Parts: sequence; structure tokens; C-alpha cells
Amino acid sequence: MGAPHLGIPPDAHPPAALKDLLILDVSRVLAGPYCTMVLGDYGARVVKVEEPTRGDDTRHWGPPFTAAGESAYFLTANRNKQSITLNLKDAAGKAIFLELVQRADVLVENFRVNALDQLGLGYAACRAVNPRLVYCAITGYGQTGPYAHLPGYDNIIEAQGGIMSITGPDEGTASKVGVAIVDITAGLHAAIAILGALRHRDATGEGQYIDVALLDVQLSWLANVASAYLVSGAPPQRYGNAHPSIVPYQTFATADGLLMLAVGNDRQFGSLCRVLELETLAGDPNYCTNAARVEHRATLIPLLENEFCKRTTRQWVELLHAQGIPCGPVNDIPTALHDPQAQARGMVQSVHHPAGEEIPQIGPPIKLSATPPRVQSAPPHLGEHTATVLNELLGMDPTTIAALRQQGVI
Repeated sequence: MGAPHLGIPPDAHPPAALKDLLILDVSRVLAGPYCTMVLGDYGARVVKVEEPTRGDDTRHWGPPFTAAGESAYFLTANRNKQSITLNLKDAAGKAIFLELVQRADVLVENFRVNALDQLGLGYAACRAVNPRLVYCAITGYGQTGPYAHLPGYDNIIEAQGGIMSITGPDEGTASKVGVAIVDITAGLHAAIAILGALRHRDATGEGQYIDVALLDVQLSWLANVASAYLVSGAPPQRYGNAHPSIVPYQTFATADGLLMLAVGNDRQFGSLCRVLELETLAGDPNYCTNAARVEHRATLIPLLENEFCKRTTRQWVELLHAQGIPCGPVNDIPTALHDPQAQARGMVQSVHHPAGEEIPQIGPPIKLSATPPRVQSAPPHLGEHTATVLNELLGMDPTTIAALRQQGVI
């Protein structure tokens, strides 16, 4: 990925910010794998430890599948990793795992509470062999509290954490978000916490335990909606695509689709009124301030709707952008991914897979001038790197590795 605006030649291979870190990824599905993928994008060596017969559950979540048999879901969060298979219920497998822990900087897992402890591989066991280890556990409800023992899934947390209650049509039913947003944001928070813990480790020599709960994360990004309730005591309501405290800030039907409008202040509202040839509204006491517009949205919105339906989405975007009014088309996913801005920013990339395919990927979203994240390797086949990792990290010879494979340890 080139970033000429940052002075990095397109074919350059700048240093990786996390190139000296070894991450053991013992997580599955999305939150944990997304966390470790982010670390891998920044250059960490990520060793994904998988169960030998089926591996990560998402390897089987499809269709669609690639020609090589990899599920699109698995490809989402597992690039820049090496996959090894290891039977953690086998004594030899446990011993190998703890040897890897000795060499690791970070371990990420998302088993149920105490599941790894019951195998003798929990935080206490890992810390005993590596006090510098940063150990990150991602669960639905965290390690404490009355729900700690329950399994946690994104859609359950969305329901229980309140986000569904404010998502969807104002007169319809509660809706989940279209992607597993709790898992994704939990993974991001986990990555941030890991970097903070590593900073502490480098200063003190001590690792630590990180407790990430999907529910905690979801509650945290209720943000202004939660704050409004805590201040006012009024339960938040659904507004569909509108905003509870800014008007007009919603979608409008055009002659050929939908337009998202985001008028954030009174100056922008005045500009909007001029574009729509509704100048009298800008001086109307019912609409001249945002507070007034929020109070009288029921009468204002129909007036705007009557005008927006007269032109196409593209025409409105051009007219509104020319006046500095924030807006944009409501795109479907193909249109969004092929948008010129997304293409210019390298947000759709591909990486060569050893099976011969070019694997499409969503590119790293953050651009750094000196140590940019990179898509370096395709999501691995199950156990693709077992022999390599055991040889390079633990010094095992081919004969030993073959015997472990025959015994079902790897």
C-alpha cells in the first residue's frame, strides 16, 4: 500500500512498529482474532494456536468459500498470522504450549471463564513460566459479576447492552447493527489495552492480566446516548436514521435513492435553506436554532422531504457540497468498497495465497508516516506453519515434529 502523501514510496518496505513482538493467539471467531490481526498488521509475529481437527470455528462458516476452501468469514480477521495446531488437552500439547508462552510477549484468548485454568494453562500457569507476559482474556461478561459464567455472543450483547433498543425504525422493532460491531470494538479495545500493558511491561519488567468484556465495551460506546440518559433520566428512544439532538441530521428520499444529511449548526442550516430555496425557514423562530428544530422536527422534516424528492442523490450531493453542507449518498457495500476515495486510500487490497489465489482483504484503516501497517501474508491454512513455528521457536527437528503429528498432539 502506497502512501505518497506521507512521503512513503509505493514499493517501499518501511519498518514495522511491533516487529519484535510475539503474540500467541488462542482465540476464535472474531473479537480475539480481530485484535491479533491488528497487532499483526503493525508487524507483530502472530502465532494462531488452533485445535487440530477443525481449527477456528469460522473456517466452516459459509458460504461463501474461496476456491481453496477458505471461508470468507475466516479471511476477515486472520491475515498476517501463522497457524499451528496443538491439542491443549494432551499433556505433550500442554508442555509445548507453555514452552511457547515462555517466549511470547502477549497471549490472547477468548475461552469461557476458567476454561484454560481447568486445563492448567490459565494466567497463573502462564505467569509462572513468563512473568513478563501480557495475558488478555476476552469474554462476554468479564471475569467477575453475576453473568461471568455465561457465554457471550455479539447479538446477545447488543440486545442486553441497549444498543438494539436505539437502533432501527422509530416505529419499528429494535434491530442489531449490520456487522458484529461489539466483537470488532472489543478487539480494538483489547489491542489498545495490550499496547498499554506492554508499555508498562517495558518500564517495569512486569506483565499483567487484561480482562475485556463484550458487555463493558458495548456500554462504553453508548457514549452521548448514555450520557443524555444519565443527565436527564429520560430513557433514549429510537429515531431511525435521525439524530435525537440534531436536526436535520438524517436520511432523505431523493428522486432515485437516499441521501444522508448532517446539518451540524445553524450556519449550515441557513445554507441548506438557500440551496432548497426555502430561505424563510432560516429566519423562522421555530427553525432558526438547533434547539428549536429539535422541538419542531415533526413540521420541519416534511417541508425538507418535499424538496429532496425533486432531484437525484448525485445532484443533491454536488449542490450541497458546493455550499459546504455535510452529506453523502447511502451506498450499498459494493459501491462503498469501489468508491474512488476508498480506492485512493488503499482500503481494498489483495494478498497472494500459497494455493495460488489472490485473496481480497479490507486494508488497514490507519496510515502512519514511518511505520504503516501492512497486509503481508494471507490468512493461513489450518496448521500451515506448525512445523516452521516449532522448529524456529522451540528448536524441534523434523523427526520430533513427525512423531508429535502421528500421536495427535499437533
